[in-house]
Amino acid sequence: MAEIGPIQYFICGGFGGICTVVVGHPLDTIKVRLQTMPIPKPGEKPLYSGTLDCLKTTVRNEGIRGLYKGMGAPLLGVAPIFAISFMGYGVGKKIFGPGDGQHYSYLQYFTAGAFSGIFTTTIMAPGERIKCLLQIQQASTGPKTYSGPVDVVKKLYKEGGIRSIYRGSGATLLRGKGFIRKLQKAVKLHN
Repeated sequence: MAEIGPIQYFICGGFGGICTVVVGHPLDTIKVRLQTMPIPKPGEKPLYSGTLDCLKTTVRNEGIRGLYKGMGAPLLGVAPIFAISFMGYGVGKKIFGPGDGQHYSYLQYFTAGAFSGIFTTTIMAPGERIKCLLQIQQASTGPKTYSGPVDVVKKLYKEGGIRSIYRGSGATLLRGKGFIRKLQKAVKLHN
């Protein structure tokens, strides 16, 4: 069987991301509704008695579509991240694999997967930085620095260019690199 290329990995990863959201979003909707339901006053019944009750109530009141409310944002985020991650895996297999049609070792599979983390970090790190800055701001009692995600990007870019947006990404990559080296040694000892 012929080895598939990075573009095919990209397409498969994107499709996998879409499937992940379509299957997982109803559970996320139920989780969020349970987490955010109001605390009942003494003598009142809670809005939902549990997971199954939340599911039944949502479907009864809103139909199946009620379980998929708010799914657009995760689709726009998860599908591209999965696509890029799988493409990185495909590139990693080409770089770290045997290259002559032989079977891959566990270490080669693992290294290709770890390599895909570079691609994923490149995409996810700015979003994580933006999210963290907004979360910290929300918890603070002081004046608000940012009005929203786009404002964060504009101000970070003005402050220090693209490097400011990616600040902290190096630590994320290095953290993974140390783990990878230890695991590689363990796999070599096991083989």
